[in-house]
Amino acid sequence: MSLEIVLSILSLPIAVILMFLVIWNIISFDELKTDYKNPIDLCKSLNPLVIPEYGLQAFIALCYLYHVQYLGIVIMCPLTLYHAYRYATRPRMSVLGIYDPTAVMNGDEMDRNKKEGFVKLGLYLVNFFAGLLWMILAVSN
Repeated sequence: MSLEIVLSILSLPIAVILMFLVIWNIISFDELKTDYKNPIDLCKSLNPLVIPEYGLQAFIALCYLYHVQYLGIVIMCPLTLYHAYRYATRPRMSVLGIYDPTAVMNGDEMDRNKKEGFVKLGLYLVNFFAGLLWMILAVSN
């Protein structure tokens, strides 16, 4: 099997994992908004998931760059740069992650995080279908 086939097959379960992580993020912020979860518990559950999400997403972006898949590059590279910016401008904390319990309860911050989650879910969904197309093209060649 060629490297392109292996990477295209790997990109599909990674895209599913990324969609799961974003859905978990959206549900957690909805629970915070409806007072089912407090900000400290939210940050304890979401902060450990930030680095794996960013790493998996960057891996898929690098795969698209390596194999010059233009649709994937257009979708994933700006998102990778946004993730790098978001992590570089995160609040100072003692743990890894981007969510601060003192700031996450702010209404504007909560809405921004939910909107960001929905946009990322849409991009990861498009990425899933682009990966499916990439896999079909790789196997047929």
